[in-house]
Amino acid sequence: MIERIAPSLLKSWLHDGQEVALLDVREHGQYGEAHLFYATPLPYSRLELDVRRLVPRRDVRVVVYDDGGAPGDGVAWRAADRLAALGYHRVGVLDGGAPGWQAAGYVLFAGVNLPSKTFGELAEHTYGTPRVSAPQLAAMIAGPAPVVVLDGRPVPEFRKMNIPTATCCPNGELAYRVRSLVPDDTTPIVINCAGRTRSIIGAQTLINLGIPNPVYALENGTQGWFLADQGLEHGGTRRYPDGSGSLALKDAARQLAARFGVAAVSAATVRAWAADEQRTLFLCDVRTPEEFAQGSLPGAQHTPGGQLMQAFDQYVGVRGARLVLFDDDGVRAPTVASWLRQMGHDACVLEGGLASGLALQAPAAPVPPPLAPVAAADLAARLARGDVALVDLRPGLAYRAGHIAGARWSNRPRLASDLAGETRQIVLIADEPALAAWAMAECRPAHPPLLLLDGGMAAWRSAGGAEVATPESPSDAECIDHLFFVHDRHDGNKEAARRYLAWETGLVGQLDAQELASFQLPANAGA
Repeated sequence: MIERIAPSLLKSWLHDGQEVALLDVREHGQYGEAHLFYATPLPYSRLELDVRRLVPRRDVRVVVYDDGGAPGDGVAWRAADRLAALGYHRVGVLDGGAPGWQAAGYVLFAGVNLPSKTFGELAEHTYGTPRVSAPQLAAMIAGPAPVVVLDGRPVPEFRKMNIPTATCCPNGELAYRVRSLVPDDTTPIVINCAGRTRSIIGAQTLINLGIPNPVYALENGTQGWFLADQGLEHGGTRRYPDGSGSLALKDAARQLAARFGVAAVSAATVRAWAADEQRTLFLCDVRTPEEFAQGSLPGAQHTPGGQLMQAFDQYVGVRGARLVLFDDDGVRAPTVASWLRQMGHDACVLEGGLASGLALQAPAAPVPPPLAPVAAADLAARLARGDVALVDLRPGLAYRAGHIAGARWSNRPRLASDLAGETRQIVLIADEPALAAWAMAECRPAHPPLLLLDGGMAAWRSAGGAEVATPESPSDAECIDHLFFVHDRHDGNKEAARRYLAWETGLVGQLDAQELASFQLPANAGA
């Protein structure tokens, strides 16, 4: 039986030391406007696609919430029913949802990756991380002495915009590659990101490793650079070279891990943990996407080290779980684990890493109901006859930019009501076939066999199919899958950038004593 969970009970569960999965099952835009601090975003549209990865153990306590719908109404109760059907048997729904949490006197937060971003602010305060302003960095770049700017974001983010002269080196790679990128001990190093967190954590990573170079975080990242009327580059391709890894900081990484209580565990120990029915285990490969694609340990998920620190809730959905990190160099995993321990997570490092011989069984995702494919040419003929209903399940902004004439936009939470009374055969358009299949699962009995546009919009375009754009439809209010929260901060809107930075620096002041105490930063670290 699915129970209502009072806000006070959930609050106690979040801090009782036992495992709990807190899932916000609203769509991404709704989540980003106001959510609980420890919530993992798992939109109802993606529930079956992602839940086994985020919450692999099905007897863990799970609490789902939405905007507070009554039983049988709203996505939280629908999601709870689906989780129960998938074998999760300790599922509850937060009584009153996000509004009920706030009414009980607890805080809701805007934005994404809250614990990680808040931790970055706390780390800067704890360590006194040195920083430079945008004008100072501009002067350093223009001056006669060399300076190296390293961008701590992943490559796709770097391509959007970068500081002139910067080289992309994601934070999880810094310990492994910095000595190849900056071989001397005297050149100043400046770490930047788009805002604040990765600038701070990246710079402090190098300082914690004890490199002798002067190291600084760029204050407010690319947004601070833009606000100072400095020009950004776009489409940049400079990144760490392949083969730039170095073991020069291996001993320093091992000592750093030991400083924060990071244990090294054997493959045999991890196998025993995997059989423990009382604890959840995540096996995390922190290497680059290219390395992971070449081969990893069975049962591991790819969690690039910098992003595991920055966006922890995108990889781990169980608060209190065991985390086992590995690499193939003995540098990256212990460095990343040192930060995860300070964030309050039970993180350790696998002895031998990729060469350990460890093999675990990854949790299998549920198998979606079948959908029959329809080719683009056949769909065009069917549309001309008018005997199909075309439903576009892609993101709202993608639909705005271009869709097939006659297609209606929808998403899983609203799909059943959108199709009420529809008697024609339904053809779905989606970026992921499984997403479409699960979206229709609740509506399936009322309709003839379902069809899916084979190859999606890419196939339609390749076949010469026409598109129409509707910049105002769906409306912003309908686009619950998109977070409009200061969304134009990277698009030339200085006020949006200022609001974002004010939001980020204000996070710590919103925490209560228990949330603050959950972090494990060292006392007097900056002394």
